[in-house]
Amino acid sequence: MPKRPNSPSVDSGNETSGQRLARLRKEHGYTQVELAKKLGIIQSLVSDYETDRLRLPSELAVRIAVALDITTDELLRPQPRKSPRKKPSLKIVRRMEEIEKLPPRQQAFVLSALDSILRGEVAR
Repeated sequence: MPKRPNSPSVDSGNETSGQRLARLRKEHGYTQVELAKKLGIIQSLVSDYETDRLRLPSELAVRIAVALDITTDELLRPQPRKSPRKKPSLKIVRRMEEIEKLPPRQQAFVLSALDSILRGEVAR
């Protein structure tokens, strides 16, 4: 695959396409290993794309967009965000699913602790 120079993209300040891929992957709660598995590639390739060592092929850009539930435009040439992300990250969703599996008393305890943390009542 052709190598790509480490130059900033024109459309998003100093963020390279690899940095944008890394940011979007993290925003959606995936590790490099998880995204690679979902795409059917090895983790080192994800790393190479994120560090701009390799140029992202168009076919893989489409697969990444589908995996992250975003448009290829957002991946390749994002527009400034006008509102916060609408969906919770995958990490949050996974934890919510685990909490829902707990018995009601344990759910109440976890939610009470979370509420306390969010209100800043827990000593640091």
